[in-house]
Amino acid sequence: MKKKKICLISSSGGHYEQLRMLAPLAEKYDIFWVTERTKYPSKADYYLLQTGSTDVFFVFKMIFNFFKSLLIWCKESPDFVVTTGAMVVIPMVFLAKIFKKKVIYIESFARVYDASKTGKLMYKYSDLFIVQWDSLKTVYPDAVYGGSIY
Repeated sequence: MKKKKICLISSSGGHYEQLRMLAPLAEKYDIFWVTERTKYPSKADYYLLQTGSTDVFFVFKMIFNFFKSLLIWCKESPDFVVTTGAMVVIPMVFLAKIFKKKVIYIESFARVYDASKTGKLMYKYSDLFIVQWDSLKTVYPDAVYGGSIY
């Protein structure tokens, strides 16, 4: 039987470090990593342009990231997209929805009482939304409390 394939995608820094905690999934699933290209080294299979909503080139970078994500999608064809955010993940999540694949979003460990921008968006589109703090269940009532990823 063919292993299910998982795309693990996040922005660089803390989001990526949290996502790296899921590396043991490689024992059971076929996984690949996607993050932003930054000056800090990170071990990933694919890199997208770093961007954020305040970046003056945001729209252009998101268009580029969408087409690069499409190329990655065509090559890898994942069954699941698992992410901790942030903005760089939107094109891949969009593709997952188009191709009727499952999206799992894990809200940042740094969010204890309030929602992140990406979390607010992903709450609407995720098939499974996981929070790391029980207190966030008041913000995301349909979320699953999964405890700390660390």
